[in-house]
Amino acid sequence: MNFLSRQEAQKIALLSQGLCINASPSNPQAHTLRSIEKIGYVQIDTISVVQRAHHHVLWSRNAHYQPHFLDELVAKKDLFEYWSHAASYIPMKNYRFTLPRKHTFRSGQQSHWFKKDQKLMNNVLSKITEEGPLMAKDFDSQVLKRTGWESKPTKQALELLYMQGDLMITERRSFHKVYDLTENVLPDGIDTTIPSQDEYGRFLVLNYLTAHGIGSLTEMTYLLKGTKPLVQQALNELLELNKIEEFKVGSQQWFAVSDATQLLNSKLSRQKAHILSPFDNVLIQRKRISQLFDYHYQLECYVPANKRKYGYFCLPIVWDGQLIARADCRVDKPTKTLHVTHLYIEKTLKNDSAFEEDLAKELASFAKFNQCAGFKILKRSSVS
Repeated sequence: MNFLSRQEAQKIALLSQGLCINASPSNPQAHTLRSIEKIGYVQIDTISVVQRAHHHVLWSRNAHYQPHFLDELVAKKDLFEYWSHAASYIPMKNYRFTLPRKHTFRSGQQSHWFKKDQKLMNNVLSKITEEGPLMAKDFDSQVLKRTGWESKPTKQALELLYMQGDLMITERRSFHKVYDLTENVLPDGIDTTIPSQDEYGRFLVLNYLTAHGIGSLTEMTYLLKGTKPLVQQALNELLELNKIEEFKVGSQQWFAVSDATQLLNSKLSRQKAHILSPFDNVLIQRKRISQLFDYHYQLECYVPANKRKYGYFCLPIVWDGQLIARADCRVDKPTKTLHVTHLYIEKTLKNDSAFEEDLAKELASFAKFNQCAGFKILKRSSVS
């Protein structure tokens, strides 16, 4: 068993995620693809009080990122949409490793939140086969039951066909999905063989550890139903092959790829603030970030307003290799101003003046990314 200090583990985690690195890529779009291949996926989200999460996550790793890059990479068939722990953009090179999940939906081993109507699904599939790519609005059907979360039966059929792999999303128009037959979306020569259980287990382990630096069994199987046994088996086999190692950070046990500690020789850019999306890969598992950084975070947009502690859409902030603050942000469109409704500083911050200077630079850059002319901090507090 090897040992890492908490600071060493934090450094490995941040650098593995492409954060706290000084980079000025000559080809920002190619850098965007490399970033997604490195971190494994980018979650798609609809909340737009600031730039949507899938754009924000990529901007955090590349200040030259532009939102049109994602559409272009999908059009070039370098990326595709499917489910990670949530709806995501995924590198096309990992396509075959989405097939086990699709098989579980097709075979009925895993149920969807919509009930299958096979006749309707066949009709939807036939219409797309005959007419080409279509959106949900191109189908006529009525909502059967008003619940507040309802969707048309044909929309449900489209989603079921997508989840089980008959359809893929070929593009988005005004953020609406356009569905087409899978064979029309995949690039030529793509491997479509379903990986064996051993292959799939090893992929889940190595893909996670490459993206996050260190990880646990629970983290590697996060929201991946039924995968714990094969991931545990893969961990045992990879340990025997010396492909991965076990580490202890305090009382916590973690795994890492065998060369992960080489990142400790790399420089961490400490004098740059990073404003992160609540859906950023580095902190999407809240328990992990609490254990690793002693940073306790909850996204409160789903919490009733009178019960929120920090605000509707509070953005975590990394500085000096630490999660050191959070800012409740919103774009004020009439004035083209990024409003920091409330900035909260963690009690662990040691150098207030240096942080304030670096944060001001990052907020100015973030405002520009959100098509704002500037930013305004309306209130500041210390985290109690």
